[in-house]
Amino acid sequence: MDALALLAKPPAKIGSLYVLHGDEPFLKRQVTRALRAQLLGPDADEQSTSVYSGDKADFAQVYDELSTVAFFFPRRMVLIDGADPFVTKYRALLEKRINEMPATGCLVLDVKTWAANTRLAKMVDASAAIACKAPASYRVPQWCADWAKAQYQKQLSSAAASLLVDLVGPDMGLLDQELLKLSIYVGDRAKIDPKDVDTLVGQNRAENTWKIFDALAAGQPGDALALLDRLFEQGEEPLRMVGAFSMQLRRLGLAYRQVKLGNAIPAALEQAGIPPFGLKSAEAQMKHLGRRRLLKLHDWLLELNLDLRGGSPLSARMVLERFLIRLSRRIEPVKN
Repeated sequence: MDALALLAKPPAKIGSLYVLHGDEPFLKRQVTRALRAQLLGPDADEQSTSVYSGDKADFAQVYDELSTVAFFFPRRMVLIDGADPFVTKYRALLEKRINEMPATGCLVLDVKTWAANTRLAKMVDASAAIACKAPASYRVPQWCADWAKAQYQKQLSSAAASLLVDLVGPDMGLLDQELLKLSIYVGDRAKIDPKDVDTLVGQNRAENTWKIFDALAAGQPGDALALLDRLFEQGEEPLRMVGAFSMQLRRLGLAYRQVKLGNAIPAALEQAGIPPFGLKSAEAQMKHLGRRRLLKLHDWLLELNLDLRGGSPLSARMVLERFLIRLSRRIEPVKN
């Protein structure tokens, strides 16, 4: 079962075992909250759930807790966080007891991988195996609009949703945080417009991004890395930085495609969405990047996102530094 489908319509009756599989922690948190509310009532909170680490949890202890009648709630919820090693170690016991799970409790296994062809997976009801994976990138703006309406009772225009994803990136948890702030920012207004997103989310990030790319275009990679360090020191989330980087670089890439069709650089940049005050510096950035890099930007940004999501053993700071250094080297300029 898909996590978004469950969140849209939580089950009326909660079973004794659920498996949350996938790599989207935001969806796992939301599904856990939805199951807890249905299982324990609207007053339930995180304190009403026992949490065990998957590499330390003992099956006998977990099973005993599930079998114990709760004092303040009708049933117990036990969550095994990072349950992959727990499932590996106790697979045989889980298979043996899966049809004997205590009715007094609900066991939630939070795993990254869940092979559908294993005996254990086949024994778990399809409605209890919840796939927690982010929607495809092209669907994320629509998810933002749906989420804003369902959670915050605000209408998010398609243009505002696209701008928000451009600025923040596709991370669902970060997008939810920004949607909460936007819903508070607009107050009694029912609709969130692009101007609201630009004012609340975009201006600071766009300004910082502009300074970084201006430094690269001026042949000052040290200054660009110093600005990046400052963002980290201020607690800026790496994926938020990438969202702002992506918006600017995609505009430059789009402008270059217009230049290849015969348009002048200033006109191409304006058509790509560069504001009037930024045309001169954007032209310098575009000329610095050069033809080959402008054509590779889409692939490099995809690689950057994957690396920051666990695809690289390097720290987020080193991944971003390496990306900026890749953009800093002098190569052939773009010409009109």
